[in-house]
Amino acid sequence: MIGRLKEMYRSRDGKGWIVTFFTEHKINGDRFDKLAQVDCEISIREYKEVRSPNQNAYFHSLMNKIAAETGESEEEVKVRLVTSYGALKRMDNGKLMMWILPREADATEIYKYAVLFDQRIVNGTVCNMWKVYKDTHKMDTKEMARLIDGAIAEAKDLGIDTDTPEEKARLKKQQAQYDAAHKKKGD
Repeated sequence: MIGRLKEMYRSRDGKGWIVTFFTEHKINGDRFDKLAQVDCEISIREYKEVRSPNQNAYFHSLMNKIAAETGESEEEVKVRLVTSYGALKRMDNGKLMMWILPREADATEIYKYAVLFDQRIVNGTVCNMWKVYKDTHKMDTKEMARLIDGAIAEAKDLGIDTDTPEEKARLKKQQAQYDAAHKKKGD
């Protein structure tokens, strides 16, 4: 549910806080009446709009073109792009998620968007430290835009056309208008 913090003030007995939120979402009153009788787990975090279907389609289009040009599999390109330009995964407390595994363990066998970045000795055992990146479907619009910018840069370096269908239609329309205007002048 998406809402906005409305008020927050100390309870009269000074033992806690009273917090109210405003939301335009429909709320089932019966459900909340039941919850008023028990302890509840509360989790609040900043709302960020998830990536759009258009962003996802454009990213996959670029990824497929890069794979065709480089000879890599689409999955290899996606993993490389996500771990080069994607967003690092964070825990609920906002801290970056990292894994510390024994040197023999390969985090990518567990999760494909992990990158080895350091090695440490922990309790006498040599361990590898891994950065963990978000899946694309969990990225917000800003994170996905950064990923797409990286994919565009790589595609352009390979000589791949990166225009979206909307940009191509707009350019085609502009060219037609230009041609029509100059044809009239030349007649």
